[in-house]
Amino acid sequence: MGALSITGIKPGSTSLKLTAGTITKTVPITVLSRNLLSYGPAEGNGLTATVNTDGSLHVTGTATGQWRGLSWTFPCPVQGTVKLSGTSIAGLSFNIKCLDAKGQQLGDQMNLGNSVMAIPAGTVSLFLNVISSEATPTAKVGDLRIQLESGTTAHDWMRPDNTSLRGGGL
Repeated sequence: MGALSITGIKPGSTSLKLTAGTITKTVPITVLSRNLLSYGPAEGNGLTATVNTDGSLHVTGTATGQWRGLSWTFPCPVQGTVKLSGTSIAGLSFNIKCLDAKGQQLGDQMNLGNSVMAIPAGTVSLFLNVISSEATPTAKVGDLRIQLESGTTAHDWMRPDNTSLRGGGL
């Protein structure tokens, strides 16, 4: 029996019509985003994030201090090597940490300077945070398009499948 690989360009539901001789079957297909992140509205430490209609994060406010900001924790959707990419807002940075079942960090954090990593064995969840990198934080208004995807190559940004995960302060 052979294998069939289908790559979708646009996430959503569709179907695939298969014909073998006189037999035809329609198979439902769900196309998932290549962006493995989960996030959504969040508020804390002086920052607020809402989700734009395109799925990007709109961040406003003034962080209460350096390395303070917003965070989201969600189940790790893959194993293997991943690539982190995205656009930033001056004075804000973002990173991802891999967590074990006890919530302890495994390995190094991923950021734009360390953007290709293997997910460490034992990782059960990922921790995404958006934090102020300024010693004296200033007011921010802007959009973030953060993407985590399998492999070592960054592709055009794509809306994550889950943009309703509530976040909070870090």
